[in-house]
Amino acid sequence: MRNILFTFILVSSCCLGLSAQDDIFKETIKIPAGYVPKEVVLPPSPLKMQVLFVGGHDIVQTTKTYNNPAGRAIAKEWHDFIGLTPDNTGDSQGWVTVNHEMIYHDDKLGDGGGMTMFKIKRAADGNLEIVDQKLQDGREGKFFNVDFVNTVGETGMNCGGIIAPNGRIWTAEEWFRSNTASIHTGNVSTGALPVRVGGITTGYGVRDTAEWTVKSDLEDWNGLKLKKFENFNWMVEIDPKQAKAIRKQYNWGRAGWEGGAITNDLKTVYLGNDEAPSAFFKFVTEKADDYSKGKMYFYKHDAVGSKWLEIPSTVETLKNNLNGYAIANGATVFLRNEWVAIDQNSGYVYWTETGRDDGGKSLVSAVTKGGVIHPYMDSLAVLQGLTKAADDKFEDPYGRVWYYDPATSQIGVAINGGPWFAKAESPEERSYPEKHLSNPDGLNVMTIDGKSFLVIQEDLNGTSYGRVPAGVTNPTCEMWLLDVRKAKNAKVSDLIRLSAVPAGAEVTGCAMTPDGKSLLVNSQHPSVNNAFPFNHSLTYAIHGFDLIKVSNLQEPDKDSFKSNKVYPNPTTREIYLEKETEFAIYNLEGKRLKTFTTTNNAYVGDLTSGIYFLQTKDGEIYKFVIQ
Repeated sequence: MRNILFTFILVSSCCLGLSAQDDIFKETIKIPAGYVPKEVVLPPSPLKMQVLFVGGHDIVQTTKTYNNPAGRAIAKEWHDFIGLTPDNTGDSQGWVTVNHEMIYHDDKLGDGGGMTMFKIKRAADGNLEIVDQKLQDGREGKFFNVDFVNTVGETGMNCGGIIAPNGRIWTAEEWFRSNTASIHTGNVSTGALPVRVGGITTGYGVRDTAEWTVKSDLEDWNGLKLKKFENFNWMVEIDPKQAKAIRKQYNWGRAGWEGGAITNDLKTVYLGNDEAPSAFFKFVTEKADDYSKGKMYFYKHDAVGSKWLEIPSTVETLKNNLNGYAIANGATVFLRNEWVAIDQNSGYVYWTETGRDDGGKSLVSAVTKGGVIHPYMDSLAVLQGLTKAADDKFEDPYGRVWYYDPATSQIGVAINGGPWFAKAESPEERSYPEKHLSNPDGLNVMTIDGKSFLVIQEDLNGTSYGRVPAGVTNPTCEMWLLDVRKAKNAKVSDLIRLSAVPAGAEVTGCAMTPDGKSLLVNSQHPSVNNAFPFNHSLTYAIHGFDLIKVSNLQEPDKDSFKSNKVYPNPTTREIYLEKETEFAIYNLEGKRLKTFTTTNNAYVGDLTSGIYFLQTKDGEIYKFVIQ
């Protein structure tokens, strides 16, 4: 974790060392007269970045809302989930939908959360172009506010979501509420958020707290009257092409939904619920691609026979607290399940558990109510000197990624966060591990060179236990690739750094364009002190994945070092040495920038273009050019 302004492989950052062997290398280096060091050139990365959509800046087209005429408004911020519905017409890539986790009342955009839609196509220069559109409701422009007010009632915190294999899109209302007062305007203590856009406080929460009469094609729900807070915390399907909601998925139940994924046969929906403690859920349809009829289930690892236990499809059970029902009936519990992704090649299901510092207290509560703890969590407790995870002293600050094998109904850990340190410890940045995974949240599966990779995105939910280096007050989050072939008890060293976002931001979103060339990513709630546009939530694209081979992401083989003992990798922005050693990097003026302990590789993406020198412990000096 670094104090980075922005990166998309190439990082712009202060040049601080990663490891503490400074006593071996002088603070400055002077090249001896007549000495001609070998030259190593790091070419530009094949991956390029493009900003597409800036919240709090770009203008969206709005519908007639709260008796106000249709018009224009500044887009909301706090971008989270990205939906992408393919369009294979010509150069078109499809319709992009971006969630806004920001909650406030707005006469044009609607109260509560929100969502923005735009369409993209591949331009001649390889970038993406925003397409002008005219929708059926008459709106014209590039960016469109998704209409929830006139269709399904407002939404809460639009957080994660679902992209079905056929392009259907759901947005998740994570903002779990248990009473109407908690969504009402004017009281910060209830959890409604005041939001400042352009220096102006725009308001709080949701103003209309009257009962909501459901209008739905779900027969058991149509015409029901719900208390206003009961109309929040659902998965909500939208029409991405017309920028409007279709239905709240009442038959999937009400919970703190975060993410989900649908199997390739369009029959099973796996759902992540961002609560602590939380169960793991799935919905199974009666007919493929028809989500109006089916059954909800929760996972119980120690169940005899099927590990999935059915949840009654009654209105009362589904609308109250689905997570509470599952735990009371013996569900396996986790600490904040978030995004879910499926490797359609293997059928394996992956999901992020972002962790919680005081996780033991949540697990104690879960066991008291009837939940069960997975043995893996108890094994972590033993490492902390405890006998079980359901102990107030148990802590889980880093989180992990889990996998589920549908063939065996067994779950396991794909990768654990870390390495983590005792609470009192927090290494300085120069002594910090070069790869470090904290609080995985966003997740997807992408294909590179025909192989599947998990895309794991961080959301720091704290700074203790060394999650952030000492002295870094405004950290950033990073995005990592993990080859799914290694995604069973993988090591943090198996991760490949892909991107990081501006200081203070969460990295999230992550959706691949249909042509496989670009990955869309969100930077959410960055520091307002960053330079424009990185002081706003934004959606950006990383281009060039069609140019990448899996071999470009791997450690070089011995043949790579035949001509030189130092090998540059432009894709991962790393340099590799023929053997493990200690070395330092100096700038052109000879000032020491970084030192490395015994290792054979180093990340240099946070160095700007220019000339540097690399000196090994044995005194060898290389001229190192970053293009």
